[in-house]
Amino acid sequence: MRGESEMFDFTAFQDGATAFMLAFVVAGLFTIAFKYIYQWVTPYNEKALIRAGNVSAAVALAGALIGYALPLASALSHTVSLPEFAAWATVAGVVQIAVFCGVRFLALRDIKARVEANEISIGVYLAGISIAVGLLNAACMTS
Repeated sequence: MRGESEMFDFTAFQDGATAFMLAFVVAGLFTIAFKYIYQWVTPYNEKALIRAGNVSAAVALAGALIGYALPLASALSHTVSLPEFAAWATVAGVVQIAVFCGVRFLALRDIKARVEANEISIGVYLAGISIAVGLLNAACMTS
């Protein structure tokens, strides 16, 4: 039998669950916003390509989303308020998109044709860059 001090604290759980739901919803909204902005910045139409079965576009977009979610998770763990989280979520998105644009304009000028041709290697390469940037973003937010 449990002692009174070991009983489930429903009020504390309810407060924690409310904070969880709020953070989860806000993080979800930032992720959705990032997805739309990222898709607007890319020179190809991910939605149409993915619907047509283009694996390269799907892998690249999935990598971008994972790369963005990593610093969001770090920000959620290390910030103390929603405005602070929102600021870091914005920074993470700007960095992800800036790196994509840098790669597109400096290293992969033929990115549109290669993704549209369903060249799997380019999708994996873009996903890898996005995830690497996300990990660095996340680590930089912990200091």
